[in-house]
Amino acid sequence: MKSLLLGATALTLCAAMSSAAYAEFTLNILHINDFHSRFDPITGTDSNCDAETDAAGECFGGIARLKTIIDDTRAKYEAGNSLLLSAGDNFQGSLYYTTYKSKVVSDFFNQMGFDVVATGNHEFDDGPEEFMKFIEAAEFPIIGGNFDVSRDPNLKGKIKGSIVVEVGGEKIGIIGATTEDTPDIASPGPHVEFTDVIQYVRGASEALEAAGVNKIILLSHIGYTVDLEVAAALPLVDVIVGGHSHTLLSNTAEGAAGPYPTMVTNPDGIEVPVVQANQYGKYLGDIAITWDDNGVVTSAEGEPFLIDASVEGNEGFKGQLAELAAPIEEAMGEVIGTTTAAIDGSRETCRAVECQMGNLVAEAMLARAKDQGATIAIQNGGGLRASIDAGEITKGEVITVLPFSNTLATVQISGADVIEALENGVSDVENAAGRFPQVAGLKYSYTLSKPAGERVSDVMVGSGDSFEPIDQEATYTIVTNNYNRGGGDGYETFASGENAYDFGPPLEEVLADYIASMGGEYTPFTDGRITVIE
Repeated sequence: MKSLLLGATALTLCAAMSSAAYAEFTLNILHINDFHSRFDPITGTDSNCDAETDAAGECFGGIARLKTIIDDTRAKYEAGNSLLLSAGDNFQGSLYYTTYKSKVVSDFFNQMGFDVVATGNHEFDDGPEEFMKFIEAAEFPIIGGNFDVSRDPNLKGKIKGSIVVEVGGEKIGIIGATTEDTPDIASPGPHVEFTDVIQYVRGASEALEAAGVNKIILLSHIGYTVDLEVAAALPLVDVIVGGHSHTLLSNTAEGAAGPYPTMVTNPDGIEVPVVQANQYGKYLGDIAITWDDNGVVTSAEGEPFLIDASVEGNEGFKGQLAELAAPIEEAMGEVIGTTTAAIDGSRETCRAVECQMGNLVAEAMLARAKDQGATIAIQNGGGLRASIDAGEITKGEVITVLPFSNTLATVQISGADVIEALENGVSDVENAAGRFPQVAGLKYSYTLSKPAGERVSDVMVGSGDSFEPIDQEATYTIVTNNYNRGGGDGYETFASGENAYDFGPPLEEVLADYIASMGGEYTPFTDGRITVIE
């Protein structure tokens, strides 16, 4: 077990009693998380950035800028004592991934020199087969600890739970952990089994210590609040570099969820630094960790770097992107309509409250399925991946909002099961879970202060031009997406419903057709269909 940090007076006394100096080791950790294949720059609202807006200096991120800032930052560190880490979710979220799948990620990440990459839940979106391709193409280790792949023919023997790397003559243990919800929110298949994060990390850290490794990093994709729980529960983890919740931690940025790093006291009374760097390559996390001879962290200092227009993009990467974009630009640039104002599809709203993009997509789904008897639409907020700026709406923007190739699905369930589905949807609002239900043909309230499973109230269903209380005994036809209909995001009530049909048109087509049916011009709105009671 690591010794406790000494107070300032004790340190002074120890120094006076001995002339031997403790050797310290400093490691600079550069990190990203939740990149989601956003290879091109993004706007301030995380939507696609066109060339004109980018040229005006109003956009952020992009793989070419990320390459520049990583190279420049690593070059300045003495003796090369740095690691470049990704905390997962590098798949899904742009037309590049939709078109080229994992190959576009591995090609660019290989060139960027990542040292270790964690497994995110979205790495399973296209099943173990696509994840296997990523692992085989990667020139860097991909780790994922709290899941067993020994029964999966694609992944068996191809992924480790932890790894030891040597930096500056020091051994650094890095443990991987992925959200336990992955089977509910992705498609790992029946042969990949997830286990408890804390239990796994405890065992992995003890094994590293037994092997003589006293500097341990948890590279996690479990979310900020779970990171804090892990830091408080385990004595051997020195640093947590996280992802999954897209959290901005900063000492200077407006709206940050906490300081960078956030310090958590572990069971031995030692403070553990926890860091995360927002999303989409908009920030590069940069934390300097100093350990003493006993492997105890004595200092943790840093601040994520906002990658804005002041960073000149790498020319080689720009050229590669241009080649990749050429085959898809013409089709994706097709204008399908206009919006009179920006349509908010941000995760901050769509995973917690009624949001404009949620209303648009849910209304489009309901309009498409009304002929099949659907009266209620439920769309998971996590399936909405971007906002759309005011002005023209392109096909590419619609696919960026709905990148998962989901199809329209219908199912019949009771009114009681509708309420149960809503309870599932609001059960993890605190962690911005993607299951949050955006709706049409329905109104509901939820009380955040109540325990999960007891939060939903005042459920009303559409009846002509008005709403009436839901009948728990009645049967309702629900329209959703095929992922939720199959039980994804915890919607088990849909999976056990009757007369299910998962093979409707693609959601991006449903949305494009809906906008066209409205004369091609859309005005975003919220109308109070979801009420939050604090």
